[in-house]
Amino acid sequence: MANAVCRSCCNPLQHLFVDLRTAPLSNNFLRLEQLNQGSIHYPLRVFVCEQCLLVQLEQFESPRDIFEEYAYFSSYSSSWLSHARQYVNTIIPRLSLGTSSSVVEIASNDGYLLQYFTPYGIPVLGIEPARNVAKHAEAKGVPTVSEFFTLAFAKQLVSKQGTADLIIGNNVLAHVPELQDFVAGLKTLLAPTGTITLEFPHLLRLIKDNQFDTIYHEHFSYLSLLSVSHLFARYGLAVYDVEEWPTHGGSLRVFARHAEYAELADSPHVEEMLRQETAYGLRNIATYSRFPEQVKAVKEEVYRFLFQASRENKQVVAYGAPAKGNTLLNYLGVGIDYINYTVDKSPYKQDLFLPGSRIPIYAPARIQETKPDYIIILPWNLREEIEQELQYSREWGAKLVVCIPKLEIY
Repeated sequence: MANAVCRSCCNPLQHLFVDLRTAPLSNNFLRLEQLNQGSIHYPLRVFVCEQCLLVQLEQFESPRDIFEEYAYFSSYSSSWLSHARQYVNTIIPRLSLGTSSSVVEIASNDGYLLQYFTPYGIPVLGIEPARNVAKHAEAKGVPTVSEFFTLAFAKQLVSKQGTADLIIGNNVLAHVPELQDFVAGLKTLLAPTGTITLEFPHLLRLIKDNQFDTIYHEHFSYLSLLSVSHLFARYGLAVYDVEEWPTHGGSLRVFARHAEYAELADSPHVEEMLRQETAYGLRNIATYSRFPEQVKAVKEEVYRFLFQASRENKQVVAYGAPAKGNTLLNYLGVGIDYINYTVDKSPYKQDLFLPGSRIPIYAPARIQETKPDYIIILPWNLREEIEQELQYSREWGAKLVVCIPKLEIY
């Protein structure tokens, strides 16, 4: 990463966090006719900025190339829908939102969250760059604009419909290469007394729980409260509250306001989370340098399991086709020689092939048809939900497998 600079503070990047070799874009699923073609692999080398502590990848492809046609639909996860509904039911009274309020969600996907504002008559707008996904939101009656959120677009929105009382961004901040422009856009769009809520996987959990498979090219940044607070402060925004959530293996939801709007008092949760991050060592570069050893340990464990299963002629399949699963499989260098196939509930992914490993993706009914010996749960963050769905596989003695934070067969 010669001459690279931090996308948050422009400090030179010199400290390696982890090197996961190379991989294709994790959501570039292949069609049958593409199997005889080559694919582009990019480095998965992650660095940490010693100045603002942002952990980050280089940018190899533009967001337009990655997100204009997207394979992830939020509504296929029942637990995520429940999380979204709960958020809406608590944020409305908390911020006293009503029919004269304005709510904007950035990266609103298929309307999974904004649909829950509709019964309250609160005006909403979704901003979703993936046109194929935005169409599903529109079909639900959620007004959606297919654009990338930038400072220039924020200015356009303000001129057309004014500022927003609530700006929501779930799992979007990590996907933004132009962080400075994005946060400047948030500042511009936010009403003087408004609130921004952003959710993102917590870097502290990534390190503690060895979640290296959440590193992929669509995730440009890996965020702590320390790094986000640094970033927001430079643009006149302040984090005034933070909550921990179990979603995506452990996430933070931060509440931010204009720094000058002091009527929204700071919660003690902010100082407590900063204390936790500091106590774990996230202000110390040496903490980050120890991460590669954890990653290597998992790699060796999974290799041993797959090799032994193969020697015993056991059938191993996978459940799910998430981006994190593709990081894991490409880092391992594993394909159909060890994992016969995977399944996914999303029709958008069925009958395609995983990028890199080229493992075929089927509908979940395939598991009942082939009765495998082992089922690897790739989206381990949905482990409990998937375990319930796979109860029937116990009839023939199938065992479930998760690989993160360590190999577990049960």
